[in-house]
Amino acid sequence: MKDKKIGFVGLGRMGANMARCLRDKGYTVSVVFDLRQEVATELAQEVGAEVAETPAAVTAASDVVLTVVTDDAAMESIYFAESNLLHGAAGKVFINCATLSPEIHAKVEAAAKAEGAKTLEACMASSIPQARSGELFLIVGGEKEVFEKSRPLLEDLSVALHHVGETGRGAQVKALVNMVMNINTAALAEGLGLAKALGLDLEVLCRIFGQTGANSRVLETDAEDMIARDHECYFSASHAAKDSGIALELARREGLILPLAEATCRQYDRLRNLGLGELDKSAVAELTFPDRTLNT
Repeated sequence: MKDKKIGFVGLGRMGANMARCLRDKGYTVSVVFDLRQEVATELAQEVGAEVAETPAAVTAASDVVLTVVTDDAAMESIYFAESNLLHGAAGKVFINCATLSPEIHAKVEAAAKAEGAKTLEACMASSIPQARSGELFLIVGGEKEVFEKSRPLLEDLSVALHHVGETGRGAQVKALVNMVMNINTAALAEGLGLAKALGLDLEVLCRIFGQTGANSRVLETDAEDMIARDHECYFSASHAAKDSGIALELARREGLILPLAEATCRQYDRLRNLGLGELDKSAVAELTFPDRTLNT
């Protein structure tokens, strides 16, 4: 697919680094769009792209459009507001990479089909360094034929690639991934907070956690940051709250009660309500360590 012109909508930490990655791998990143004009201009200069004034202009200048937006409302705005991505979309492919509800992915797919376009959801279970290096973990939903035709591009962005079924299934799987990750993060914060209160050596404790049933991926990625209070954002507390909420809504529809997910969501909602949603999810430790002012 390196002969295709690639457009990007949403130039946050993930989208911008995916654009850089594809540029480095020989793709033509033809056009970029973001509501923050200065961000779009800076990235366009870096990757040799044009800056689009509207989502529709991205479609006009692209064969494949990748979107990385914040939430369902942002997805609605780029696909269904005035001058949206579906104007002149016949023959184009749209790959939507954010963690959103299954319903919005299905709605976009139906609208794209009506315009003669194709869509995929390619949910990312990775962070900023992986977006830059092309080592994302991608969970893909959509028509198998569209997936296979898009596979070369998706493989250049990923180290692991899974097609999990029809549109909406990717969002369901990603919601579960993030639900469990968020629970593990909140649990680690509580364990380290209690250890601090008991006067234990936290570095020794983390080594013991890593050699026992308390081990987890977030122990590797978040423990040091929790202890050092370094909450530079790789995956925000606000996104953790949003994604936990998506999983809880799926559970509600199935008649399930998930008390751990509910408690975790409340913790991240609290951070967001305190104005700390843009800190990394590791900031949940600010709510659990005994010597920190938020643990009240």
